Amino acid sequence: MASKVKDLDPAWKEGVVIAEKVNEQERFVNNVVDLLDKGATIPFIARYRKEQTGDMAVNKLREVSAQLDDLRTVKSKMSSVFNSISGQGKMTKQLEVTLKHARTMEEVEMLYAPFKPGHKGSLAERAKALGLEPAALAVLDGKMIKLENYIKPGEKGVSNRGEVETGSQHIIADIISKDKEVMDEIRKICATSHVVLESKRSKVSNAEAKKTTAKTAEKKKAAETKVETKNAGIKREGKDNSAKFEQYFDFSCPIRHVKPHQILAINRGEEQKVLTVKINMPDGVKVRFTRFAHHKFVRHFFPELCRAILEKSIEDSFDRLVQPQMCRHIRSEQTKAAEKASIAVFGDNLHRLLLQPPVKGKTVFGVDPGFKNGCKAAVISTTGAILHTVVLYLHDYKSNKIAEQQKMINAIKTYKCNVIAIGNGVACRETEQIVSEMIQRNSFQPQSVVYCIVDEGGASIYSVSDEAQKEMPDLDPTLRGAVSIARRLQDPLSELVKIEPKHIGVGMYQHDVAKTKLQTALDSVIEECVSFTGVDLNTASQCLLRRVAGLNATKANKILDWRTKNGTFTNRSQLLKVKGLGEKSYEQCAGFVRIVQQFAADNMKAEESETQDAAPAKAGQKRKATGKAGAKGKKAKLTASDAVNPLDMTAIHPESYPVAERFISELGLAAEGVGSSQFIEKTKKVAAGKGIDKLAEEHCVGAPTMQLIVDALSRPMSYDFRSDFQKPLFKKGMTSVADLKPGTVLTGRVTNATHFGAFVDIGVGQNGLIHVSKMRPPLAPNQNLGLGDHVEVCVLSVESSKNRIGLQLKKLLGT
Repeated sequence: MASKVKDLDPAWKEGVVIAEKVNEQERFVNNVVDLLDKGATIPFIARYRKEQTGDMAVNKLREVSAQLDDLRTVKSKMSSVFNSISGQGKMTKQLEVTLKHARTMEEVEMLYAPFKPGHKGSLAERAKALGLEPAALAVLDGKMIKLENYIKPGEKGVSNRGEVETGSQHIIADIISKDKEVMDEIRKICATSHVVLESKRSKVSNAEAKKTTAKTAEKKKAAETKVETKNAGIKREGKDNSAKFEQYFDFSCPIRHVKPHQILAINRGEEQKVLTVKINMPDGVKVRFTRFAHHKFVRHFFPELCRAILEKSIEDSFDRLVQPQMCRHIRSEQTKAAEKASIAVFGDNLHRLLLQPPVKGKTVFGVDPGFKNGCKAAVISTTGAILHTVVLYLHDYKSNKIAEQQKMINAIKTYKCNVIAIGNGVACRETEQIVSEMIQRNSFQPQSVVYCIVDEGGASIYSVSDEAQKEMPDLDPTLRGAVSIARRLQDPLSELVKIEPKHIGVGMYQHDVAKTKLQTALDSVIEECVSFTGVDLNTASQCLLRRVAGLNATKANKILDWRTKNGTFTNRSQLLKVKGLGEKSYEQCAGFVRIVQQFAADNMKAEESETQDAAPAKAGQKRKATGKAGAKGKKAKLTASDAVNPLDMTAIHPESYPVAERFISELGLAAEGVGSSQFIEKTKKVAAGKGIDKLAEEHCVGAPTMQLIVDALSRPMSYDFRSDFQKPLFKKGMTSVADLKPGTVLTGRVTNATHFGAFVDIGVGQNGLIHVSKMRPPLAPNQNLGLGDHVEVCVLSVESSKNRIGLQLKKLLGT
């Protein structure tokens, strides 16, 4: 009969472990876990459940969620391993205790390795199979034993006294290596010792480098085929790929000081067989381990034979099991920490990119630069509509460059473009040079024109996507990229959500981290940005709606279907009428969608007009439908639940409407005045006079909820919190790399941030690097540069042959 499957309860509690790792109070962590289990989203928890989380930051909430997923995966694996080993009849009390204390997949896998089906078994397992376990346990207990009693002449492993003693040592060494106290102690010892990570050039890499050198003369004569791969580092067709790892050919650094980007680079070099890597432990680690194990397992009254076997077992346990295990553990923990840091940097860069302030009220001339195939260009109206498209051959030597430039001038003048958005891909700087010269010549007068370099990451992928095909079915894919470039300047968030974040290209070593974890983290960042910015329920695209907390692609499509059949939404509560959206989805998304009053008012007037027109109609006479018709040419009738609510334009959650309405009443104001200067002034005055805590007490809500209500009522309806961030860098001219000299002071914009520094566009055709060592001062110890920051820098070095520009930060602008 098959043994009953058992769920093994761990010796730890989720809340306690997570609280330790994220450095937050256990009660708040438990509340977050409870909310997540009930289906709450990170943005909803962050904004509307601050009382329960202690106002925990969004990134901490994401960390709690990630840790929770990891621990539950470990718990599930733990039970699976327990049942597998128990089914083999090999589960021991000590192994069960150790398994219950495991907190990582690595620990569980290590315990399970000797018991996996098909595994030839560890030395300890083989010794047990030979019947030596009783002898080993007797030695551990300090009992008098005769090893001769276990000898079986002619049987390998127990044919003589030496083999019996060795087998017993293997079993004891295995027991020591799996003892919880011992493993906890060795981790502490390693954490406080001078453990060093070392990497050297591999022998394989050296041999290949020599072959490459011998063929250098021949390669110079032949055209070298360049193959780019997503992994940006795979060696192809004899090309020596080791040069990029040269700084790690003789690398040595204490593990506590190794940087995340160094870990990921070394891991990549090792994977590509360019580097060999090892963990070097000082002799003191073994000495301290031996002392602790001796104190735990050896007693002064033990027989001499037992003491001798135990001392050999302790040494064997360290050399053969514990040290290799700790080396793997250290490498694994370093990699996990590096991946976490890399994902965090990618997420922060994406967050900043998505929340770049929109450029509103500008007609934009978007340019997707190119050489042979021309520069694809599109004129986009202030509302994002495509007004004109054209291909400009600005760099083709066969074309009439003056005529091509005139095409651009005519389009900009005809459509009164204010801004030229240039994609930062191939031919960007050459196009920028031409545009800069045209501006200097006043070619666009009377139009006042500036230009901006826009990150076009993912534009080419988006241009051939199904989404682009649906949105621009009649437009050539090559021109869709220009449309995307222009629109992502006008409203970065609305345009960039159409592209998978991994294609946007704002991270480092993104191909060296766990893809699932990266995707989950980036999706969470997008959901946060979209939700906190707020989405107009009546105009938002499916791409935006599906990223709102509580919604997904299916629910977004249901909302669009409802809009098609019933016209615009007049209030948030109408979401409950959308098929497929239940109370839970409504709770999660309601605070993040907006009903812009203009749309709601127009819809109300249309409904009222339709009702009034229908009243005097004669029997049998058909009414004329107004507005958007449903599938059968009819619209749902207006009911009391369809009434416009001004609070639907704010960030106040419907669950807090009663409190907000009481507060507005106490102000002596009407909700219809929300957003007006008088309303805002009165709200701020009363809030400042009484204070948030007093108001919260009067209205029986938490201070965070009261603060959110006051903030929402103290802002104009046009408020966009993205306006608080630094705006795009607009320019009229550019500088040449040839003009750069050490000491030159320039302004620029951070285009990417990493652990080792920040890349800055200083308008010379090549980004410069501010190494972290060149950031302080003026940056404070815990302050870092982020994507989009405007900076003033000083040129330190220029290496044109290597496309390297070294910079030093002089000032962070706009702070």
